[in-house]
Amino acid sequence: MDIRVQELLDKIKRDGVEHAEAEAAKIRAGAEEARAAILEAAKKEAKAIVDKAKADAARDEASGRAALKQASRDLVLAFRGEVEKALGAIVRADVEASFNAETLKKALPGILEAWAKDGRDELAVLVPEKDLEGLNAYFKDKLAAQFKKGVELKPLKNSKAGFRISEKDGAAYYDFSAEAVAGMLGAYLNAQLAAIMAEAAE
Repeated sequence: MDIRVQELLDKIKRDGVEHAEAEAAKIRAGAEEARAAILEAAKKEAKAIVDKAKADAARDEASGRAALKQASRDLVLAFRGEVEKALGAIVRADVEASFNAETLKKALPGILEAWAKDGRDELAVLVPEKDLEGLNAYFKDKLAAQFKKGVELKPLKNSKAGFRISEKDGAAYYDFSAEAVAGMLGAYLNAQLAAIMAEAAE
């Protein structure tokens, strides 16, 4: 009887141990699966965070580059504008200084003679108001023949220097006022300046 009880106890013990070991193995397997799943999820989350950080950094860099490029362009345009203003002022000052009454005394006779050869005698020569009286007196004898044919000196309002010649019927006029000549020279110089600055910006 004792032997049977002992055998029964041993069997129960053995079955219990085997069952416990099986349960422990299941728990270990479940824990391993859970650990693997947690690690995989953590890796995915870490990768997503890194990818987002890289994308944000790339976007910020692109945005920074675009802002820097725009700021550089604005600076170049502002600088160009200031240089154009300075050039314009220099050109205007030089043209006004060059187109004084003495220059007109030398230039007008030849110009009027050339126009007369084309049969254009009915002309109005507009000169700055400040020079009109002196030029009228100077040309009274020198251009007497042209004045008789219809050439007339008139005031060119709002102009400091230069002259404008127009046909009296209004068919054509040529503007050699300091403002017009400075504008033409300024446009040429600004185009040259734009080309130089574009080349420098490359």
